[in-house]
This record gives sequence, C-alpha cells and structure tokens, in this order.
Amino acid sequence: MWPVHSHHRQYYFTQFALFSLVTCVSATPQPRKVPGGSWEALQRQKRNWVWNQFFVLEEYTGTDPLYVGKLHSDVDKGDGNVKYVLMGEGASSIFTIDENTGDIHATKRLDREEQGYYTLRAQAVDRETNIPVEDESEFIVKVQDINDNEPKFPDGPYTAAVPEMSPLGTMVVQVAATDADDPTYGHSARVVYSIIHGQPYFSVEPKTGIIRTALPNMDRERRDQYVLVIQAKDMMGQMGGLSGTTSVTVMLTDVNDNPPRFPHKPYQCSVNESLVVASEVTRLKAEDADLGPNAEMDYHIVDSDGPGMFSIITDEETQEGVIILQKPLDYETKNTFSLRVEATNRNIDPQFLTFGPFSDTVAVKVNVKDVNEPPVFTTPLSKMVVSEAARVNTTIGTVLARDPDSANSSIRYSIDRNTDLERYFNVDSLLGVITTAKALDREVNSVHNITIFAIESQDPSQVGRGTAVITVMDINDNAPVFAIEYETLVCENASPGQVIQTISAVDKDEPPGGHRFFFSLASPATSNHNFTLRDNKDNTASVLTSRDGFQRREQALYQLPVLITDSGSPTLSSTNTLLVRVCDCDVEGVPQACGAVAHTLPAGLSTGALVAILAFFVLLIVMMRHRRKEPLILEDERDVRENIVRYDDEGGGEEDTEAFDMVALRNLNIMRDPKVRRDMLPDNVLFREFIWDRLKEADADPSAPPYDSLQTYAFEGSGSVAESLSSLESLSSDSEQSYDYLSNWGPRFKKLADLYGTMEGSGFFS
Repeated sequence: MWPVHSHHRQYYFTQFALFSLVTCVSATPQPRKVPGGSWEALQRQKRNWVWNQFFVLEEYTGTDPLYVGKLHSDVDKGDGNVKYVLMGEGASSIFTIDENTGDIHATKRLDREEQGYYTLRAQAVDRETNIPVEDESEFIVKVQDINDNEPKFPDGPYTAAVPEMSPLGTMVVQVAATDADDPTYGHSARVVYSIIHGQPYFSVEPKTGIIRTALPNMDRERRDQYVLVIQAKDMMGQMGGLSGTTSVTVMLTDVNDNPPRFPHKPYQCSVNESLVVASEVTRLKAEDADLGPNAEMDYHIVDSDGPGMFSIITDEETQEGVIILQKPLDYETKNTFSLRVEATNRNIDPQFLTFGPFSDTVAVKVNVKDVNEPPVFTTPLSKMVVSEAARVNTTIGTVLARDPDSANSSIRYSIDRNTDLERYFNVDSLLGVITTAKALDREVNSVHNITIFAIESQDPSQVGRGTAVITVMDINDNAPVFAIEYETLVCENASPGQVIQTISAVDKDEPPGGHRFFFSLASPATSNHNFTLRDNKDNTASVLTSRDGFQRREQALYQLPVLITDSGSPTLSSTNTLLVRVCDCDVEGVPQACGAVAHTLPAGLSTGALVAILAFFVLLIVMMRHRRKEPLILEDERDVRENIVRYDDEGGGEEDTEAFDMVALRNLNIMRDPKVRRDMLPDNVLFREFIWDRLKEADADPSAPPYDSLQTYAFEGSGSVAESLSSLESLSSDSEQSYDYLSNWGPRFKKLADLYGTMEGSGFFS
C-alpha cells in the first residue's frame, strides 16, 4: 500500500511523498545455505509497503474538507472487496478516510504552533470478514507552516541607562524578538530590527538588536530621558512579512561634567555681636547641575581679614557652606569682616578637566551689629585674703567692671546673697570695695566663694557676674585639748613606773610650721605621789604610776589635771582632766571590776552573774507555770522588776529602761557616779572605745553625712560575765548538765544547789 501523489486544487500545491519508495520482493524464492552445508528452499515472501510522509497546510480556511492524500493497496483490485481503516492521532476527529477509495481529508483547521505533526496508522481489511489483507502500518501527517505569527518581544518594554557625554556608538542595550513560526522552513521566523522612533540619537543593529548611541556628547542637563520604538519584522524584512514593536526607555546617567558656580557675588550677611561662639553665621551655596556624588562640594576660607574668627563646613544634605563663628565678636573693636570662600568639587573626573576649573570663589562680607552687652569684670576671678582677726568694715579688696558698649554706662555693684547667706561681707555699690560685715572664723569657714553683680545704671537688666574667692587666714585662737576622751584604768596591784595611758592633743588652728604641744601636770597635781606625766616630745605624753598598792576601797577614782600648751603666737593652753579608775585585775593585768565597792559578794561572783542566775531561775518558774496552764501574771507581792525582761512586749525604744541599763547610751563620757555598778564598767569601756572609733572614722570620711545628721552604731557589748544560760549553746544535753558548782557560791545559793545538784537529769526539763 502506498500513497498516491495528488495536487490540491485550491492552492495549486502539489504534494509529493518525500520518500516515495516501494519495497518489492522477488517472486522467485532464492535458496539459502543452512549450517551443515545443505541448501534450504525459501518460500515466496509477501510484498510489504512503506508509508511516506504526508503534508497538510496549516490554517486552511476553505469550506470543503482539505484533501491530504490517498492510500492504496495492491491487493485492492477495484472490486470493492477491500476496505481502508484509519487509526491514531486525530483519526475520525481531524482526519477521515474514504473506506472505499482510501482518500484522506482534514476536517478541521490545523495550527502548526499547537501541534506540528500527527502519527496515524492505516490498514486494509476484507470488507466482508474484516480480516486484514495488509499488515498495519504507520505514517505521519506533517502540518506545513505558513507565516501566521508576528515577532514578539518577551522581555519588553525595556529600560536602559547610558552615561551622558558617551562617545558615538556606545552600546545601550540589546533587544530580542521571537517568532513562533517554523525557523527551518522558509523565512517566516527570520526577523530583522529597525528603529521607528528615537532617531537621530540612537540606532539599532538589524540582525543583533543591539541599540547604540548615534550622537556624541548627549547632555543629561539638557535632556535626561529618551523613549525609543524598535520594530522586529519577519520574512527578513521583505514585503508581506509580519512585525512587532517594543519600547525602550533610555536614561542618561550623570557624570561630573559641570563645575560648581556661585550664583550671587558677593555675599553679605549681618550678625549680632552677642552671637555665641560655635554658632552659625550664614550659609552660602555654589550651584552644580550634576547629581549625587558628582555635585558634592568642599568649602574653604582662602582669605580673611579676621584670622581664626570663622570656619566653614559643608552641610552634607544640602551641600551648603556653613560659616561658623570661632571667636567672640565685639562691635566696638571690629564691626566688619571680609572673607573669600572657595567651593571645589569633591569627586573630579579627569576626562572632563577640559571643561574648565571645577571650583569657584566668592567674596563674603560679615557685618557685626551692636547690642547692649552686660558689664564685664576686668578680672572674672578675684582672689583675696583676710585674717580671721579682722574687725568689721575691714577692707579686703576691690572688684572692677566696665560697660563694653560705646555708651560706657556707670556700674553699680552688689553681692549675690545666695553665695553669702551669713552676710559676712559687703561691697561698695559705686567703688566695688569689699569689706567685712561681721567677725570671721577660719575654723568655721576657711574659704568664701561669693558672686559679685555688676549692674548697668541705665539698663538694670544688663547684669555682669564676677567671682571673689576670699581666703581666711588663721590666727592662734584655739587652745589644744585632748585628742579623745580617755578612759584610764589602773590595777590595784600596779607597780611604780608603769605606763597606764598615752595621751595626745588636737588644735583647731593650723600653724604654718605644724603643731607642737607641751604636756605637764597642772597645779596642785604636780606634787602628788600617785602619778607622774612624761612629755614624749612628739606631741604625746605618757601617764605613769608613782607607787604601788592602789586600793579601790580607799579611793576608786583619781582626777589628774593635765596642762597642754601650743607653740602658737600668742601661746594658748588648756587644762584637761584625766580620770583614772582603780580596777581589780587578774594575774595578767586585765581589769575585772572597776570603781567603788558597793557591797560584798560571794567570792568569784559578780553582780552580772547574780542577775543572770536570777533571770534563769525566773525563767524556770515561768516554764513550770506554763506547763500547768497557769497564766503568766505575777502577783503584786511577788513582782520582781530589777532586771526581768517581759517577752510579750516589743519594747519602748530608748525610753524602755526596765530591761537594761541606759547609762552607757546616755553618757559617752567617763561615769562619775561612785555608785555605778562595778560589773558594768568593762562593757562601758568597750562601748565608749567602739563609739569613739566610729566617730573618728566618720570625721575622717569625706563621704560621711553632714555634721547635723544622725548616725547609729550597732553594738552588742562584750557579753555577760556569766556567759550564756541558753541550752542551745551547751555541748551536753539537759540530763548531762551538772549544777554542783552552785554549792560553791555560798549560802545564798544553797537551796538551788540542793534542788539541782542532786536531780541527775530528772528536773524540770526531764
């Protein structure tokens, strides 16, 4: 079976099979040699057929079906016994076949751009039995292209940029058009480019679509944007070809081809003479037609008749030159300044240096306007010295101010009393003479820092300010005294020549050569036989015993007057009393009890220990009552108030004197009461030393609160002489605690010894 050549009547197009070949097989079978050397007779082989390609023109617009071609089998004798059947892509829907003649028609318009070819299968069968008389074979119907698609720009419209002043032929951008037609058949997809709009500034290469500049030295400052229309036409641009267009927007980018120029020459400005230093005087700007970095400028003062008076900087946002004042202005001294300012491009392109110098200069005149200024002191800071012995109305010094204006108004002076609250000084309102208004005390305030007002008589709103620093010179008007309040103790068993106290002195004065103190015993203590005083020649003195065998029962307190003399002029002295208490000391010389002996206690038992035992005993009674569920209320006849703490009371602060002795808190000095409890004296000594140490630390601390503030010091004392009565601190349990030592305390504790000494752990706590 093979296709029959035909021609299309409407288009007069003859369709040929590309490979119109028929494979024929000889009718006489040829023998072939089989393995073993024998020959095998071959059967006659049935003749096969080869299908060729059919072509059909796309976009057929006729009313009749389009004839594609004809199929014919050599088995068909024309008697109608052979029927042709078509199968495959588009069979029946697009392509039909006449089952009698084998003619193939296309019933629909085809588009090559949608599908370029169709693969079909054909078979010849017996009409009555439908048995194939030919083997099924495959053939292709190829859709033949026509020029039915115009070129298109898939990336259009375009935007491009090129530097201004570019040379002729500088590439701008390349455009590209595509054509959906078959590029392998004819010229339907071969396009050429042309420029429709945009001449004579730009051109386009016909084959590549590259757009180039067509004029040299295009200036952005004159025109910065061009819109081109580019055409792409197929059929190589011939008549009848289809075309498409796109737009190309070309922007000219800036280059530094314009120098800066000052539009106004010269510049003039006016400022008040009161303008503050570092303030802005004026602004000026050189115009530059370029953009961005190409328009950035630096300004310089190249000449000035006021050296150092002005500087200039560049405002980076506006590219203005800002003139800044560097020194104070004075209308009376100079009221006009002349400057010459240069503006230079910061980024210069060497290829455009031929366009002229990329800088410009301008003259600037600054006029200074007069303003009414406040008075000015000839010396803003006046240092003066006065003795603290100066009498009232003593002249200390003079301040002087003047009116800087040409009017030269008279000046009146006054003191800012906020800097002289105590009114120690006065100033003469006309002459500016400063005098003392009251007695001075260097020890209270050694330096006075006062502010002086200078006020214009014609305009009191104009006030100048000056400072007078007045230093008060010291005189020897304070006698030396003890450095601290001493607590001096001497043991009953002290030996002669024993140092019991080292004393020193302080003096509020400050002599230029430093202090030198002299110590001696004042009359009538110079002839006493108990103590002597030795001057150590280093501003200290030592108190020594002159005998042994001091007895508290005979005299518990000695008063030793000490005379302290300074080396000032005139010499001043004071007598300070040193109190020496006689103490009962142990073998190592540590005081155990000091002061007068009030009554006799059991050997080795102090009043503090007795009080502790009584408190412990009362606590036992309270616990027993609590176990019996009795209320803890003491009857009047059994009320004990000497030193019992009520634990259901939060206390009344310093007014609560029932629980402890307030003497140590109320009096930091030496206790002069001969009836003071002796067992409290060691704690008093420790407490006073603690307070004095903290006081000296506060006096020497520059960051401490002021003198009129309240400072508190927490101090728990040195503990009870009877030690703790709490079982929490005992290393043994209640059952192991021994109270046999109570029998050694005398008859007063016999009942306690009998009660606890034989309990053996079966007492109240068992």
